[in-house]
Amino acid sequence: MNLAASSILSIIIVLPLFGAAFIAFLPKDAHGNARYVALWTTIVTFVVSLLIWVNFDATSASFQFVEERPWIGPIKYKLGVDGISMLFVILTTFLMPLCILASWESVEDRVKEYMIAFLVLESVMIGVFCALDLVLFYLFFEAGLIPMFLIIGIWGGKRRVYASFKFFLYTLLGSVLMLLAMMAMYWHAGTTDITSLLATRFPRDMQFWLWIAFFASFAVKMPMWPVHTWLPDAHVEAPTAGSVILAAILLKMGGYGFLRFSVPMFPLATHDLAPLVFTLSVVAIIYTSLVALAQEDVKKLIAYSSVAHMGYVTMGIFTVTTQGVDGAIFQMLSHGLVSAALFLCVGIVYDRMHTREIAAYGGLVNRMPIYAFCFMVFTMANVGLPGTSGFVGEFLTLVGAFKVNTVVAALATTGVILSAAYALWLYRNMIFGELEKPALRSIPDMRPREILVMAPLVLLTILFGFYPAPVLDVTAASVKKLVSNYEQAVSATAARDPGKGGR
Repeated sequence: MNLAASSILSIIIVLPLFGAAFIAFLPKDAHGNARYVALWTTIVTFVVSLLIWVNFDATSASFQFVEERPWIGPIKYKLGVDGISMLFVILTTFLMPLCILASWESVEDRVKEYMIAFLVLESVMIGVFCALDLVLFYLFFEAGLIPMFLIIGIWGGKRRVYASFKFFLYTLLGSVLMLLAMMAMYWHAGTTDITSLLATRFPRDMQFWLWIAFFASFAVKMPMWPVHTWLPDAHVEAPTAGSVILAAILLKMGGYGFLRFSVPMFPLATHDLAPLVFTLSVVAIIYTSLVALAQEDVKKLIAYSSVAHMGYVTMGIFTVTTQGVDGAIFQMLSHGLVSAALFLCVGIVYDRMHTREIAAYGGLVNRMPIYAFCFMVFTMANVGLPGTSGFVGEFLTLVGAFKVNTVVAALATTGVILSAAYALWLYRNMIFGELEKPALRSIPDMRPREILVMAPLVLLTILFGFYPAPVLDVTAASVKKLVSNYEQAVSATAARDPGKGGR
């Protein structure tokens, strides 16, 4: 069977749903079986998704593995991936088995329902990155709110209901404007097909309002300053695996949306409104880094650092330079690995001590040397140390920013110093020092299951730091096409109206 003509994307979307359905029919007390079914379902889904990577043609900027079927009137069930979206599909399927393993012992109530929620969430997240129809994309984009709402609201901390409703309302309200924009695009172009819309040139005034509507949704999802306030609450209250998926995948949907819709479909509005994005990005990098320095809760500190790192992503995307966009994509993938690992590190000590207060720890290296090593690798990657994946993305986004606006780049560079300040302060207070607190004197080091979860994240963080080519080579053709089309659109407008061209 020709893989390019097969239904491999549908298969990896549906596989988790089959696993969820199987778990639903298990006996109510079959907690162990539910865990194993969820684990093997996610492993199989990951293995099948690797076929996409193996058979992907990195020299082509076109969508590959395209599936298209009639659905509802003019709306089609259409799937496909390019060099940008394929990487996020792989990231999603890679992290899900680790999330199931991380929840193996920490989740004891309603295990069946918990596993079902995660499998459904995996399905819709993959759908977001594969959808090539506006309506299909919107359905997947919004459907992810429901399982995450339940994961936070049922298995979260003491303020879980407040955090889950805040997460739901923020992201839902932002998406309402995007839905209205999609309707306007259909009325103008007569299609909801994303590939057709990418070739459509909307009028300049219309682009402005469409860009604003999409920006409202994606900015909340990332989240950008000042609509970021739902994130720390959601992270603090979510169970460990919920925080992992929230930081590693759901936040990336905003950046992916900018790359799939805002920049290629509304290039003139992107050109005009880039200074706004640069301003918000710089504020996010500096302000949330300073807020992170003041945190006493480990999860809140990492949550605020995520907002700062997403500032580099938005800055890189809207430079619309090869280096900036490459850096933004790499930063999203790197952050997906590093933030996931940091939240897993928090979960490991929380399961033992049942507190996230930084002051409750200290001297862990004396009892947990393996944990201290893993935490050190991810802390260095979070800082952006050369030799880790965190360096490559930040460096490329700053290079792209320097080409467009040196002031923005100079201000954003201060975030590197601030990230070192809060990350090293956290590591110093938790890991180094004397083991003075009695409760920590018997704390055990990482168990084999926890090492199994951490090992691939450590390896990939270091591998991509020294050898980023596997990521950059895959995205090269798609990024080149994106930047080229943007420059052509802006240049054509500048030729017609000289007052409208140039940064």
